[in-house]
Amino acid sequence: MTELARADLPDSHHDPHREDGRRRITLFSLLTDYAIIWMVLALFILLALTTPNFLSQANLRNILDQQSLVLIAAAAATITMISGGYDISQGAVYVVAPLVALGVEVQTGSLILALLAGLGFGLVAGALNGGVVTVGKINSFIATLATSFVIFGIGFIVSDRSILRPLDRDAFGALARTDIFGITSATVVAIVVVVAAWVLLSRTRFGRYVYAVGGNPDAARLAGVRVRWVIVTAFVLSGLAAALAGVLRASRTMSSTPSDDFGFVFDVIAAIVVGGTSIAGGEGSIWRTVLGAFFIAFMINGFNLNQVDPIFQRIIQGSVILLAVALDSWSRSRRA
Repeated sequence: MTELARADLPDSHHDPHREDGRRRITLFSLLTDYAIIWMVLALFILLALTTPNFLSQANLRNILDQQSLVLIAAAAATITMISGGYDISQGAVYVVAPLVALGVEVQTGSLILALLAGLGFGLVAGALNGGVVTVGKINSFIATLATSFVIFGIGFIVSDRSILRPLDRDAFGALARTDIFGITSATVVAIVVVVAAWVLLSRTRFGRYVYAVGGNPDAARLAGVRVRWVIVTAFVLSGLAAALAGVLRASRTMSSTPSDDFGFVFDVIAAIVVGGTSIAGGEGSIWRTVLGAFFIAFMINGFNLNQVDPIFQRIIQGSVILLAVALDSWSRSRRA
C-alpha cells in the first residue's frame, strides 16, 4: 500500500476531543468517554463495602473463572463488531464445537486430535460466516443467525441427541480445571487470548484495517484495504474463540449436551456493548470489553450474594444493556 493510501485510512485512534491538533480534555469528556471505568470502580467499591464475602479470595477467583469463557469469545467478537459485523453464531459454535471434540476423543482416544477437531470446527464455521457476509452480501446479523440454526442442527446430528463425555476424564478435565498460581487454567487461557486480541487490534496493521473497515468500508477499499479479507478474518477469529470457549466449558463440566441455546452469545454481546464498543462499527477496544464483562459479573455476583430475586436481576440487566446502547447512540450523535 502506498503512503498516500495509508494516509487516507481513518485513524483508529481518532479522538473526538481534538482541536487544532491538540487534545482538549474536559471533566465532561473524562466522565463520558471513560464511563465504563467509573462504573466498574463504583460498583466494586459499593459491593466491597456492603456485601459480605465479596472481597474473599474464593469469590474473586470464582468471578474470574466464571467470566473466563465469556472473555475468550468476547475478545474476538469485539474485533468482529469493530469491523462492522455481528456474530450471533458464536453461541452455536460454543455448543457444537465441544460435541465435535468429544466425538473425536471418544473415537480416537487422542486429546490432541479432539482439540484440533473442535477448533477446526470453529474455524470452518467462522470462514463460512465470513463468506456468506462478504460474497453473499447478507447482513451479518441475519447471516449468522441463519447459520446458527444450521450449526445447532449439526450438533444434534454429531451427538445423536445424546450427552457426550470424555474417555480420559483426567486429561480432558485438566484443560480448564488445572490450578496455576491460584487460578484455573481456563482463566490463564482467557488472559492469553485477551492480551493477544489487544495486541492484534491495537499494535498491528490488521487492527488498523479493522477500524478502517468498520468506520468506512468504501473509503478503506479505495485506500487499498482488502475489505473482504479483513471481514472474513474477523469472523474466523470469532469462530475459533467460541470453539475454544466451548471446549473449555466441556472440560469444566466433563460433558457436552446438544441444545439450541443463545444465552452465551447474549452474554458476550452484553459485555461488548456495556463496555462501550460501538454497535455501528469503527470504534471500540478490548479493554472496554474486559471492563464490560466484569461490570456485568460484579453485578450478577452482587445479586446472588444479596439474594436478589432472579426476575429483578433480568430486569436490571436488560435495563443496563439498553442504557449502554442509548449512550453509544447519543455519544456518536454528539461527535457528529
